[in-house]
Amino acid sequence: MAITTAFPNARKLEALQAIAASTDVFKAVLLQPSANFDKSATVYDGTGEVAGGNGYTTGGQTLTGYSAVLDGDTAVLDFADPSWPTATISAGGLLIVNQTKGNKIIGVHSFGATVTSTNDTFKVTLPAPTAAAGLIRI
Repeated sequence: MAITTAFPNARKLEALQAIAASTDVFKAVLLQPSANFDKSATVYDGTGEVAGGNGYTTGGQTLTGYSAVLDGDTAVLDFADPSWPTATISAGGLLIVNQTKGNKIIGVHSFGATVTSTNDTFKVTLPAPTAAAGLIRI
């Protein structure tokens, strides 16, 4: 008999779904290039967000396409790629915010550089929902 110490995969998925349920409302909030966010971020309060206007509304865009799955031994949360049509925006990153649970930040994504659109579609391509690349994974 072999016994392997582990946190069961099914519990990983349940834990992810507990902090991010399919019935919750999630927002994609664009960040100014000068914003400072990392793994210590907890609650979204408007700090560092791109200014409203020119195709962007403060508070972010409601995300669609919720998916919570297991990829091997990793639970991964994914959404459809958010976009802002006909927008003039400069952003350096994105927050994924669970509005239903008190605006808790559940994901921080750096673009790695300033990304700009001028009266065009500003689209964020989220990482593939895999154990190695997913934006939100346990």
